[in-house]
Amino acid sequence: MSGNVMKTMIIALVGITVVGVVALIFVLNMDRDQAAGEGRSIDEVVEASFETEELTTDLKDDRFVRVQFQIVTDNKAAKEELQKREFQLQNILIKELSKMDVKEFKTGISNLESMIKSKLNELMDEGKVTDVYTITKVLQ
Repeated sequence: MSGNVMKTMIIALVGITVVGVVALIFVLNMDRDQAAGEGRSIDEVVEASFETEELTTDLKDDRFVRVQFQIVTDNKAAKEELQKREFQLQNILIKELSKMDVKEFKTGISNLESMIKSKLNELMDEGKVTDVYTITKVLQ
């Protein structure tokens, strides 16, 4: 009889432990999802963002464009790293804009912003780029 009682207690303890672990995982993930849903204040966004210099370059069809971007990072260290990588950002912009014609430039600015974000995130060590905003766009 004592063997059956011992087996029952062990099964009950294992069951309680499994339920406890599942509940703990659920609660921890719920807290993380709620924290991710909370946005940063505009002051935090501005503090972690970098404004590029205005860049003038040519398009594929020999027209010129002037662009400037506001790039938002996830923290201040990432902003500082991005400032150091400005020459790489300019290189990315020149290469990508030289592949675009006037029509693509006029209609595909969102694609350009997404591409900039993606390529910069491949380079970044100290955080990541969260958003890219076009703040100046002139076609000449």
